[in-house]
Amino acid sequence: MPEALQSTFTVGPEHAGQRLDQFLASHLNVSRARAQLLISQGKALVEGAQAKPALKLRGGERISISGPAEPPPLHAIAEEILLEIVYEDDDLAVINKPAGMMVHAGAGATDDARNRGTLVNALLHHFATLSGVGGEMRPGIVHRLDKETSGLIVVAKNDESHRKLSEQFARREVKKKYLALVHGWTKKDSGTISASISRDRVRRIRMTTRQSEGREAVSHYKVLRRIDSPYGKFTLTEVKIDTGRTHQIRVHLSSLGHPVVGDTLYGAPGELRPHRLKHGTGPALSLPRNFLHAAQLELSHPRTGAKIALTSPLPDELVAFQKAIETLAVPAKGS
Repeated sequence: MPEALQSTFTVGPEHAGQRLDQFLASHLNVSRARAQLLISQGKALVEGAQAKPALKLRGGERISISGPAEPPPLHAIAEEILLEIVYEDDDLAVINKPAGMMVHAGAGATDDARNRGTLVNALLHHFATLSGVGGEMRPGIVHRLDKETSGLIVVAKNDESHRKLSEQFARREVKKKYLALVHGWTKKDSGTISASISRDRVRRIRMTTRQSEGREAVSHYKVLRRIDSPYGKFTLTEVKIDTGRTHQIRVHLSSLGHPVVGDTLYGAPGELRPHRLKHGTGPALSLPRNFLHAAQLELSHPRTGAKIALTSPLPDELVAFQKAIETLAVPAKGS
């Protein structure tokens, strides 16, 4: 917490006429909302007594802080959001998640707009029960997809199913295939990337393979098509992952020098401009999401053991983008 755990200080005369919450926010270098929380929880006392946030200070008052503010625990909120449910029974459901939707709110989210529009919120509206293994912010969530990645994600409806599905993921028995369009042509038609992944020490929102420590991560890729277009060279790849680390496919492909199209966090350009056109110039292209899609999912039913195999076609926006760059493409060997 930015505020001191315990402190006592005197209000200077220059702050006379200022509201208590405004003074505390400035003096403690915290938000006004946190200052109001301190006051409401009785952790910011004026002359030993609880006061109101709107109290006008006179100057000379002694204020004591007895500890940090403690925000109330968060819980997910049911919202009526359209979901594409590709499979459902009493134990689990498989959703085709669109790009732009977070699976669940982050640890630092508040009960406001940052906690809205998530997959969890949609699940709470659509399903009567979900597993509670993941806690109140992650009911039903067995694994995750990045916000700007679309495709298949499995959801557990009860705790027993959650545990058994989690065991399948831990034993690497769940088969997942992704489609990714990357910049450039990969040197090999197929390969395995085995490089540990850890959080970047400088840019904390990024992951990296360039540090000695990290968690094991293994990805297998296969070239489906090589594209040579006025917008540059691209490789459409199929990727299978043995592990499920944060940003794994994006980090691994970028480590080869082939970032996923649209993934500006890992080196992809935000806009593509055409070149090598004989007649005039073509339109600039941009993709407001990552060209990464969870296209296939295969697992064993947690109750019956029966195999469940599902597929999801590329979303319309990815099909349209690929068509746009291929319109003037030069035929490539192996395409």
